[in-house]
Amino acid sequence: MAMSGGIDSSVAAILLHQAGYEVVGITMKTWDYAGAGKNGKETGCCSLDSINDARSIAVQYGFPHYILDIREEFGESVIDNFVDEYLAGRTPNPCVMCNTHIKWEALLKRADMLKCDHIATGHYAKVREENGRFVISKG
Repeated sequence: MAMSGGIDSSVAAILLHQAGYEVVGITMKTWDYAGAGKNGKETGCCSLDSINDARSIAVQYGFPHYILDIREEFGESVIDNFVDEYLAGRTPNPCVMCNTHIKWEALLKRADMLKCDHIATGHYAKVREENGRFVISKG
C-alpha cells in the first residue's frame, strides 16, 4: 500500500486490512528535511509529519510499514529537472515528473522485492484492460 500519510491512502490501507488483505505500507522519503533549512517548515506531500502519520496508522492496525528512501533519485530526476526548466523560462510541474518517473517505479520495485501480489494507493482511478494489459485511467 502506497501510504502518503494522507486520508485517502490511510483509509484505503485500513479498509484493505479489515477486508483480510495482508497489507504492507510503503512511504517514500523524497527530501532531506534536516539539511533543508532551519525554519522547520514542511509543505506539500512527503513531509516528516506525513511519514509519521502513515507509520502511526500501520502501527495502530498492526501491519508492517517501510520508508523507502528515494532522495537521490528524486533530486536527480525531479529537483534538477525543475531547476533546468525554470531557468529555461518554463513552468515545470515537479509532481508530474515525480509520479511518472520516480514514485511508480520505486513502488513497483519494492513491491516486487517484497513479493507482493498487488499494489494499492488512495487515488481514485478506473482500471481497464487494453491489449491484454491492465491500465490505470482517469477516474
